[in-house]
Amino acid sequence: MKAFVRGLIARANLEMPKIHRKWAWKETAGFGGVTSPPPPPPEKGLENLTVADVLLTKDTDDGGGKVDTLISCRTNDTVFDAMAKHNIGSLVVLRPGDQQCIAGIVTERDYMKKIIGAGRSSKITKVGEVMTDESKLISVSSGTNIIKAMQLMSENHIRHVPVIDGKIVGMISMVDVVRAVVDHQNGELRRLNQFIKGDYY
Repeated sequence: MKAFVRGLIARANLEMPKIHRKWAWKETAGFGGVTSPPPPPPEKGLENLTVADVLLTKDTDDGGGKVDTLISCRTNDTVFDAMAKHNIGSLVVLRPGDQQCIAGIVTERDYMKKIIGAGRSSKITKVGEVMTDESKLISVSSGTNIIKAMQLMSENHIRHVPVIDGKIVGMISMVDVVRAVVDHQNGELRRLNQFIKGDYY
């Protein structure tokens, strides 16, 4: 996985959007003054793709028109209730009674090391006892470029990062970011392929 991510970062740093300029057609005066059509309009490049774009793909409607991208627990929840209830590898931990104040993050790694490895019971241990505290938390903002977010996660060997814009607004994972990069590159190749196969002189 790490090698795959490093490869994606390297490819992304080649600035794929510049490929449009590579394929740009110039007007020609030959063959009766026929000119080639302009290239397809440029799409949002990887250098402009942000964490906010990734969060948009994670948004889901709960049926009442409300969008929610954040799954969380509380510091006073038991580890068993938090991890089993949500069936997820990483949870944002909020302070009791405060919907916006992040206290930390709890992950499968915390569960394995601090519960299983330490021989503790998840049914009586509180999330606040095993979470990574806010003071040690690595986070991004919604305006962070997705390649920078990917590098941050890769360099710090983490798979989940909270998104904080003054307050907690969501969570992204390495899978989310990799999917966004791959989808973008596939879309870029698809647009170029359609352009090349078009009815052009």
